[in-house]
Amino acid sequence: MPAVDFCSMRVVDERSEELLVRQNILQPLHSRRSYGAMLTVIHQGGYGYAATSDLSRHGLHAALQRAAEWAAISAGKAVTDFSQIKQSSVVGSYESPAGGHWKRKDLIALLMQESADCQISPLIVDWSASIGMVTTKQLFVSSAGANIRQHFNYLIPNLSVTANEGVETQTRSLGGQYNGFCRQGGMEVLQQAGFYGAGKRVAAEALALLHAPNCPSGSMDLLLMPEQMMLQIHESIGHPLELDRILGDERNFAGTSFVTPDMFGHFRYGSDLLNVTYDPTRSEQFASFGWDDDGSVADKTWIIKNGILEKPLGSALSQARAGMAGVANSRACDWNRPPIDRMANLNIEAGDSSLEEMIASIEYGVLMNTNVSWSIDDSRNKFQFGCEFGQVIRNGKLQELVKNANYRGISESFWRSLKMVGNDATLAVMGTPFCGKGEPSQVIRVGHASPACLFSQVEVFGGEA
Repeated sequence: MPAVDFCSMRVVDERSEELLVRQNILQPLHSRRSYGAMLTVIHQGGYGYAATSDLSRHGLHAALQRAAEWAAISAGKAVTDFSQIKQSSVVGSYESPAGGHWKRKDLIALLMQESADCQISPLIVDWSASIGMVTTKQLFVSSAGANIRQHFNYLIPNLSVTANEGVETQTRSLGGQYNGFCRQGGMEVLQQAGFYGAGKRVAAEALALLHAPNCPSGSMDLLLMPEQMMLQIHESIGHPLELDRILGDERNFAGTSFVTPDMFGHFRYGSDLLNVTYDPTRSEQFASFGWDDDGSVADKTWIIKNGILEKPLGSALSQARAGMAGVANSRACDWNRPPIDRMANLNIEAGDSSLEEMIASIEYGVLMNTNVSWSIDDSRNKFQFGCEFGQVIRNGKLQELVKNANYRGISESFWRSLKMVGNDATLAVMGTPFCGKGEPSQVIRVGHASPACLFSQVEVFGGEA
């Protein structure tokens, strides 16, 4: 081993399998294994890394030598003296819930049944049901004494139905097209996601949307359910609060942020009702872990409290660069990518309003659920989102179903318009496997738990606006 100030090795062994039935036809099994290691070296203030799938002694030594060479090249040229960053010396292990296990033939039978149940009308033109299963084993060791083993089990159910008549097409899905009901655990996740019986239910909603009027347009109250709140949190809180983005690292690819370092500690991000936590400790949530990919311990941390911005989503490296506190969110998508600042479980804490109370408080507005489209500027400030499902609210009562429901806003004014937050009974644990960021690109798992939330006087518009 070269004589360096610090070195670490992160080994990842990930196996995945997806079963997919489309239009009652079982598709070819998709399976994958990714196995390799990332070696990191810090020496004389420089930082270098190299990845390898050759886990022999010779392969690991060669990767370590390459990492050391890059550290030597970068020494004295970085804005940060990486040698001054305190490195983890933790020894520990973490395992996500194992849950129940089924045989593959039983899962195929379930998917075939739910697929067949989607065919409730000739107007149903496309439908599919799938279950993805991922197992990840990870080892992190370092010259500082760290020895961390983590074992993750993920389940990713999905069901989608498309209805068409003439020029009109509507799609309804279970949790959204981004696999919103994904969680850590086993087959119990299917029950939690409402997968059993979803075929008929989702198909019926797709047909109802096909014949529904367009969403009304105008400034009105907006009640967002958790399947849409997931994306609202992700895009207009999660990404703008990633510290490396605030420091300019993502400018060329994924954009910057309207948030600046001087805002933390006093900036009013939302109303007094907005309480956001970074919480990798919620075991069933999709991006839970014991330690991040640099060995920092995972804790529940308040990011926004009573509407005031408190902490960025910044890892130990970004914290050293910015001179401010952050969280354990140094995360990589696989063994062949370096960890960068990534949101993990970013949640809105439940309030004390029931769904019935929120609906009853609305004179005129729209309930929306399940994202179908999004657009947001490169500073994560101005946004426009579309939802699969909408329902008008008049005089405190749910009324007709509407399609092509959309809304737009500006992040800080939108969150400041938050006027009611749902209680625990309205909260759902959501997530997605598809958060993209970084150069080279990294697609990573994130989780978002949220109650239903009511916003006042939001610009709403339908498909004809």
